[in-house]
Amino acid sequence: MSPHALQKCLLSAVEASREVGELLRVNRLRRKRINLTTAHDLKLELDVRSQRKIARHLAQNHPEIPVLGEEESDSSHADSPVRWVVDPIDGTVNFASGIPHACISIALEAKTDAADAGSFESVVGVIYDPFNDELWTARKGGVARRNNRPIHPSTHSELSQSMVSLGFAQSDLSLNTSLRHFTVLTPRVRKLRIMGSAALAMAYVADGRFDAYLEAGLKRWDIAAGRLILECAGGVADCTPLPGEHAFAVKCHNGRLGPELARTL
Repeated sequence: MSPHALQKCLLSAVEASREVGELLRVNRLRRKRINLTTAHDLKLELDVRSQRKIARHLAQNHPEIPVLGEEESDSSHADSPVRWVVDPIDGTVNFASGIPHACISIALEAKTDAADAGSFESVVGVIYDPFNDELWTARKGGVARRNNRPIHPSTHSELSQSMVSLGFAQSDLSLNTSLRHFTVLTPRVRKLRIMGSAALAMAYVADGRFDAYLEAGLKRWDIAAGRLILECAGGVADCTPLPGEHAFAVKCHNGRLGPELARTL
């Protein structure tokens, strides 16, 4: 896609995220209707409503681009040369409890290999935290920004100086991996944090708030926008495919902690 087309898509994603962000702000402290409860997760009626609102907004300007979403997906998303990847509320459990740490994540992915249905890379990324009015954006080959100002990862090169975020997804693999990371890293880092939003954790690494973020068992919609934003900021996002559809383990860091993280873990 041309730079002009990418910028148009970026602006559409920003508009959609802000529109849904207002919906989340209004509903943060209201009682939520739960569609599904599992051992470690919730699905809200507002998740579905938010994604549909995003999809409608994007379709107004880009009717030819299908959506792969956490809640609903267009059947043509795997065959399309480009597709939106949408997580309407990343951090649903936080949001359901009234905790203002959740966000909207929207990415545009482009197919990199026409013969491989799973071969996509992000070319536009938007993460919006409506509770702090913070908007992270990136376009492939460009500069990562928060509220239109360029961002960069931290410069810490030792774990002892570092703030590291961990995530605990619901699978046994994720729980066992994260517990091992917790045990190994706790005595070695300045602080560990478990915040509950993968997209915001990646944005925080890109913005120098966290030095690293680790989690296994994430989905593509959790990481598609954050990965691009972090890489455009100058950080590293290692995303390893796992068994299962759209599943990944991620190791994100500021670009300086890689060697020590590898030795430690």
